[in-house]
Amino acid sequence: MFRSTGRLADGREIIYYDESPDTGRAAVADRRPLPPFSTGSQLRYDPLLDEWVALAAHRQNRTFLPPPDECPLDPTRGDRLSEIPAGDYDVVVFENRFPSLAPASEEPGAADGDPALAARPGAGRCEVVCFTSDHSASFGDLSPERARTVIEAWADRTEALGARPDVAHVYPFENRGIEIGVTLQHPHGQIYGYPFVPPRIRAMAEAARKHRESTGANLFDSVVADERSARTRVVAEGEHWTAFVPAAARWPYEVRLFPLRRVPTLARLDEAQRDELARIYLDLLRAFDGLFPQPDEGTDPPTPYISAWHQAPVEAEGTPDAEFALHLQLFTLRRAPGKLKYLAGSESGMAAWINDVAPEDAAERIRAALPARAAARPTES
Repeated sequence: MFRSTGRLADGREIIYYDESPDTGRAAVADRRPLPPFSTGSQLRYDPLLDEWVALAAHRQNRTFLPPPDECPLDPTRGDRLSEIPAGDYDVVVFENRFPSLAPASEEPGAADGDPALAARPGAGRCEVVCFTSDHSASFGDLSPERARTVIEAWADRTEALGARPDVAHVYPFENRGIEIGVTLQHPHGQIYGYPFVPPRIRAMAEAARKHRESTGANLFDSVVADERSARTRVVAEGEHWTAFVPAAARWPYEVRLFPLRRVPTLARLDEAQRDELARIYLDLLRAFDGLFPQPDEGTDPPTPYISAWHQAPVEAEGTPDAEFALHLQLFTLRRAPGKLKYLAGSESGMAAWINDVAPEDAAERIRAALPARAAARPTES
């Protein structure tokens, strides 16, 4: 993998991850007449939940479902200028033009006479990751070699963002499908560098601390070992990775993918783990696409999903918490053909989840959709 860095017309950073050397892509100038990059994000504190909420009103005017011939994530071709100045690319990462989090030019101040308002700048970083220049593709269409390049980009950005003083947690993820809220159809993901530890990661880290105190063992290692022992919900496994449907899955079809050798972040994966991850991750994405076949025109679009990397929070001097275990959460909100799982009163109002599909049934269906070489046996022979 060959990395090169350039700047867009408004000063944002763009990074090319190429599979061949000396492409010269980073030197291609951005010809758009863009104003200087600036944001107005703010963080506000919710004392009832002990959580931070980001306000990013400037995102209201971001690009929304443009026609294919106006996609800003395609390479620049002739006079059709885009976010990527080069005429082609393998994998590219750049600062989001409409970020939820970014260093602000001015520090927000609390409103006079408003004792309920505690605010600070919405610092941090939001990046876009384009997996391929092919507008009509999806991640599941990539070759293992290209998927491996994406993994290198994730790992590189995890290390770079984790070293920033304004970042407490690095979160690579992909949203696919308009049902999820995607506003650009080009195959891409994002990376958030949060200035705080998100509630979900904080809760996991606290649960791991309590488990260590009470048992002397690592919580994540225990969960993986228990699922591998039960085998009922294991869907795929290799020499270095295991994928299973959680026993208490929240989503209709949800998979957790763990490396068997615990590491805190993507940057800590070794070469063998990265090689196998490229293959097993593609298998899982293709299995999700096989959950709801499309025999005729007019049926459901491809399976919408969120692919979320859970990494260790960053501690002092950019060091990740070694007690935390890197893992992937891959899930879809489609529960049946033409039917979605909505986060209604119980989930949205109380954060109390109700699943419509038994995890054991979901695991059986996912195993059936996997290539034979990847699927795990539900029980030992």
